[in-house]
Amino acid sequence: MTDRSVQFLALLESHQKIVFKVASLYCWDAAERDDLRQEITLQLWRAFPSYDPRRLFSTWMYRIALNVAISFARKAGRLRRIIEPLEDGGVDVPAAASAPEPDGQVDALHRCLRALDPLSRALLMMYFDERSYREIAEVLGITETNVATKISRLKQRLRRELAPAAE
Repeated sequence: MTDRSVQFLALLESHQKIVFKVASLYCWDAAERDDLRQEITLQLWRAFPSYDPRRLFSTWMYRIALNVAISFARKAGRLRRIIEPLEDGGVDVPAAASAPEPDGQVDALHRCLRALDPLSRALLMMYFDERSYREIAEVLGITETNVATKISRLKQRLRRELAPAAE
């Protein structure tokens, strides 16, 4: 194994939660989520020669992971519009036995997140991950002021949309 491979694997392992978070935010289906994690990892490896070690690896990783996820989600959306869904009863899919039923508020939050555009999802994920506005701005290619404005609007929207679920 080369030094480059060892360095990449060490960095990937220490920041693997980013890949899982991004994949989970953009794919609700377990198989698609696994495919997306693999695609993100592949693109990170391909782009690794361009990584500048003077910069935060997590920022670089977020940028690539989000770009891959957004492209993946767009492609999946196009495929869903092309492919006809199976009729009920066409395939017997067992229910996940270990997955707990989400309560009303969690379910409402998931619906809100699914309804968000890709940029808003990315903003919220990094905000919840306690990334600085500067890092969020750098990853998404927008200004810090724009980050603050968008986050404020997203908080208002979530409060408004989640208020009925809390009652």
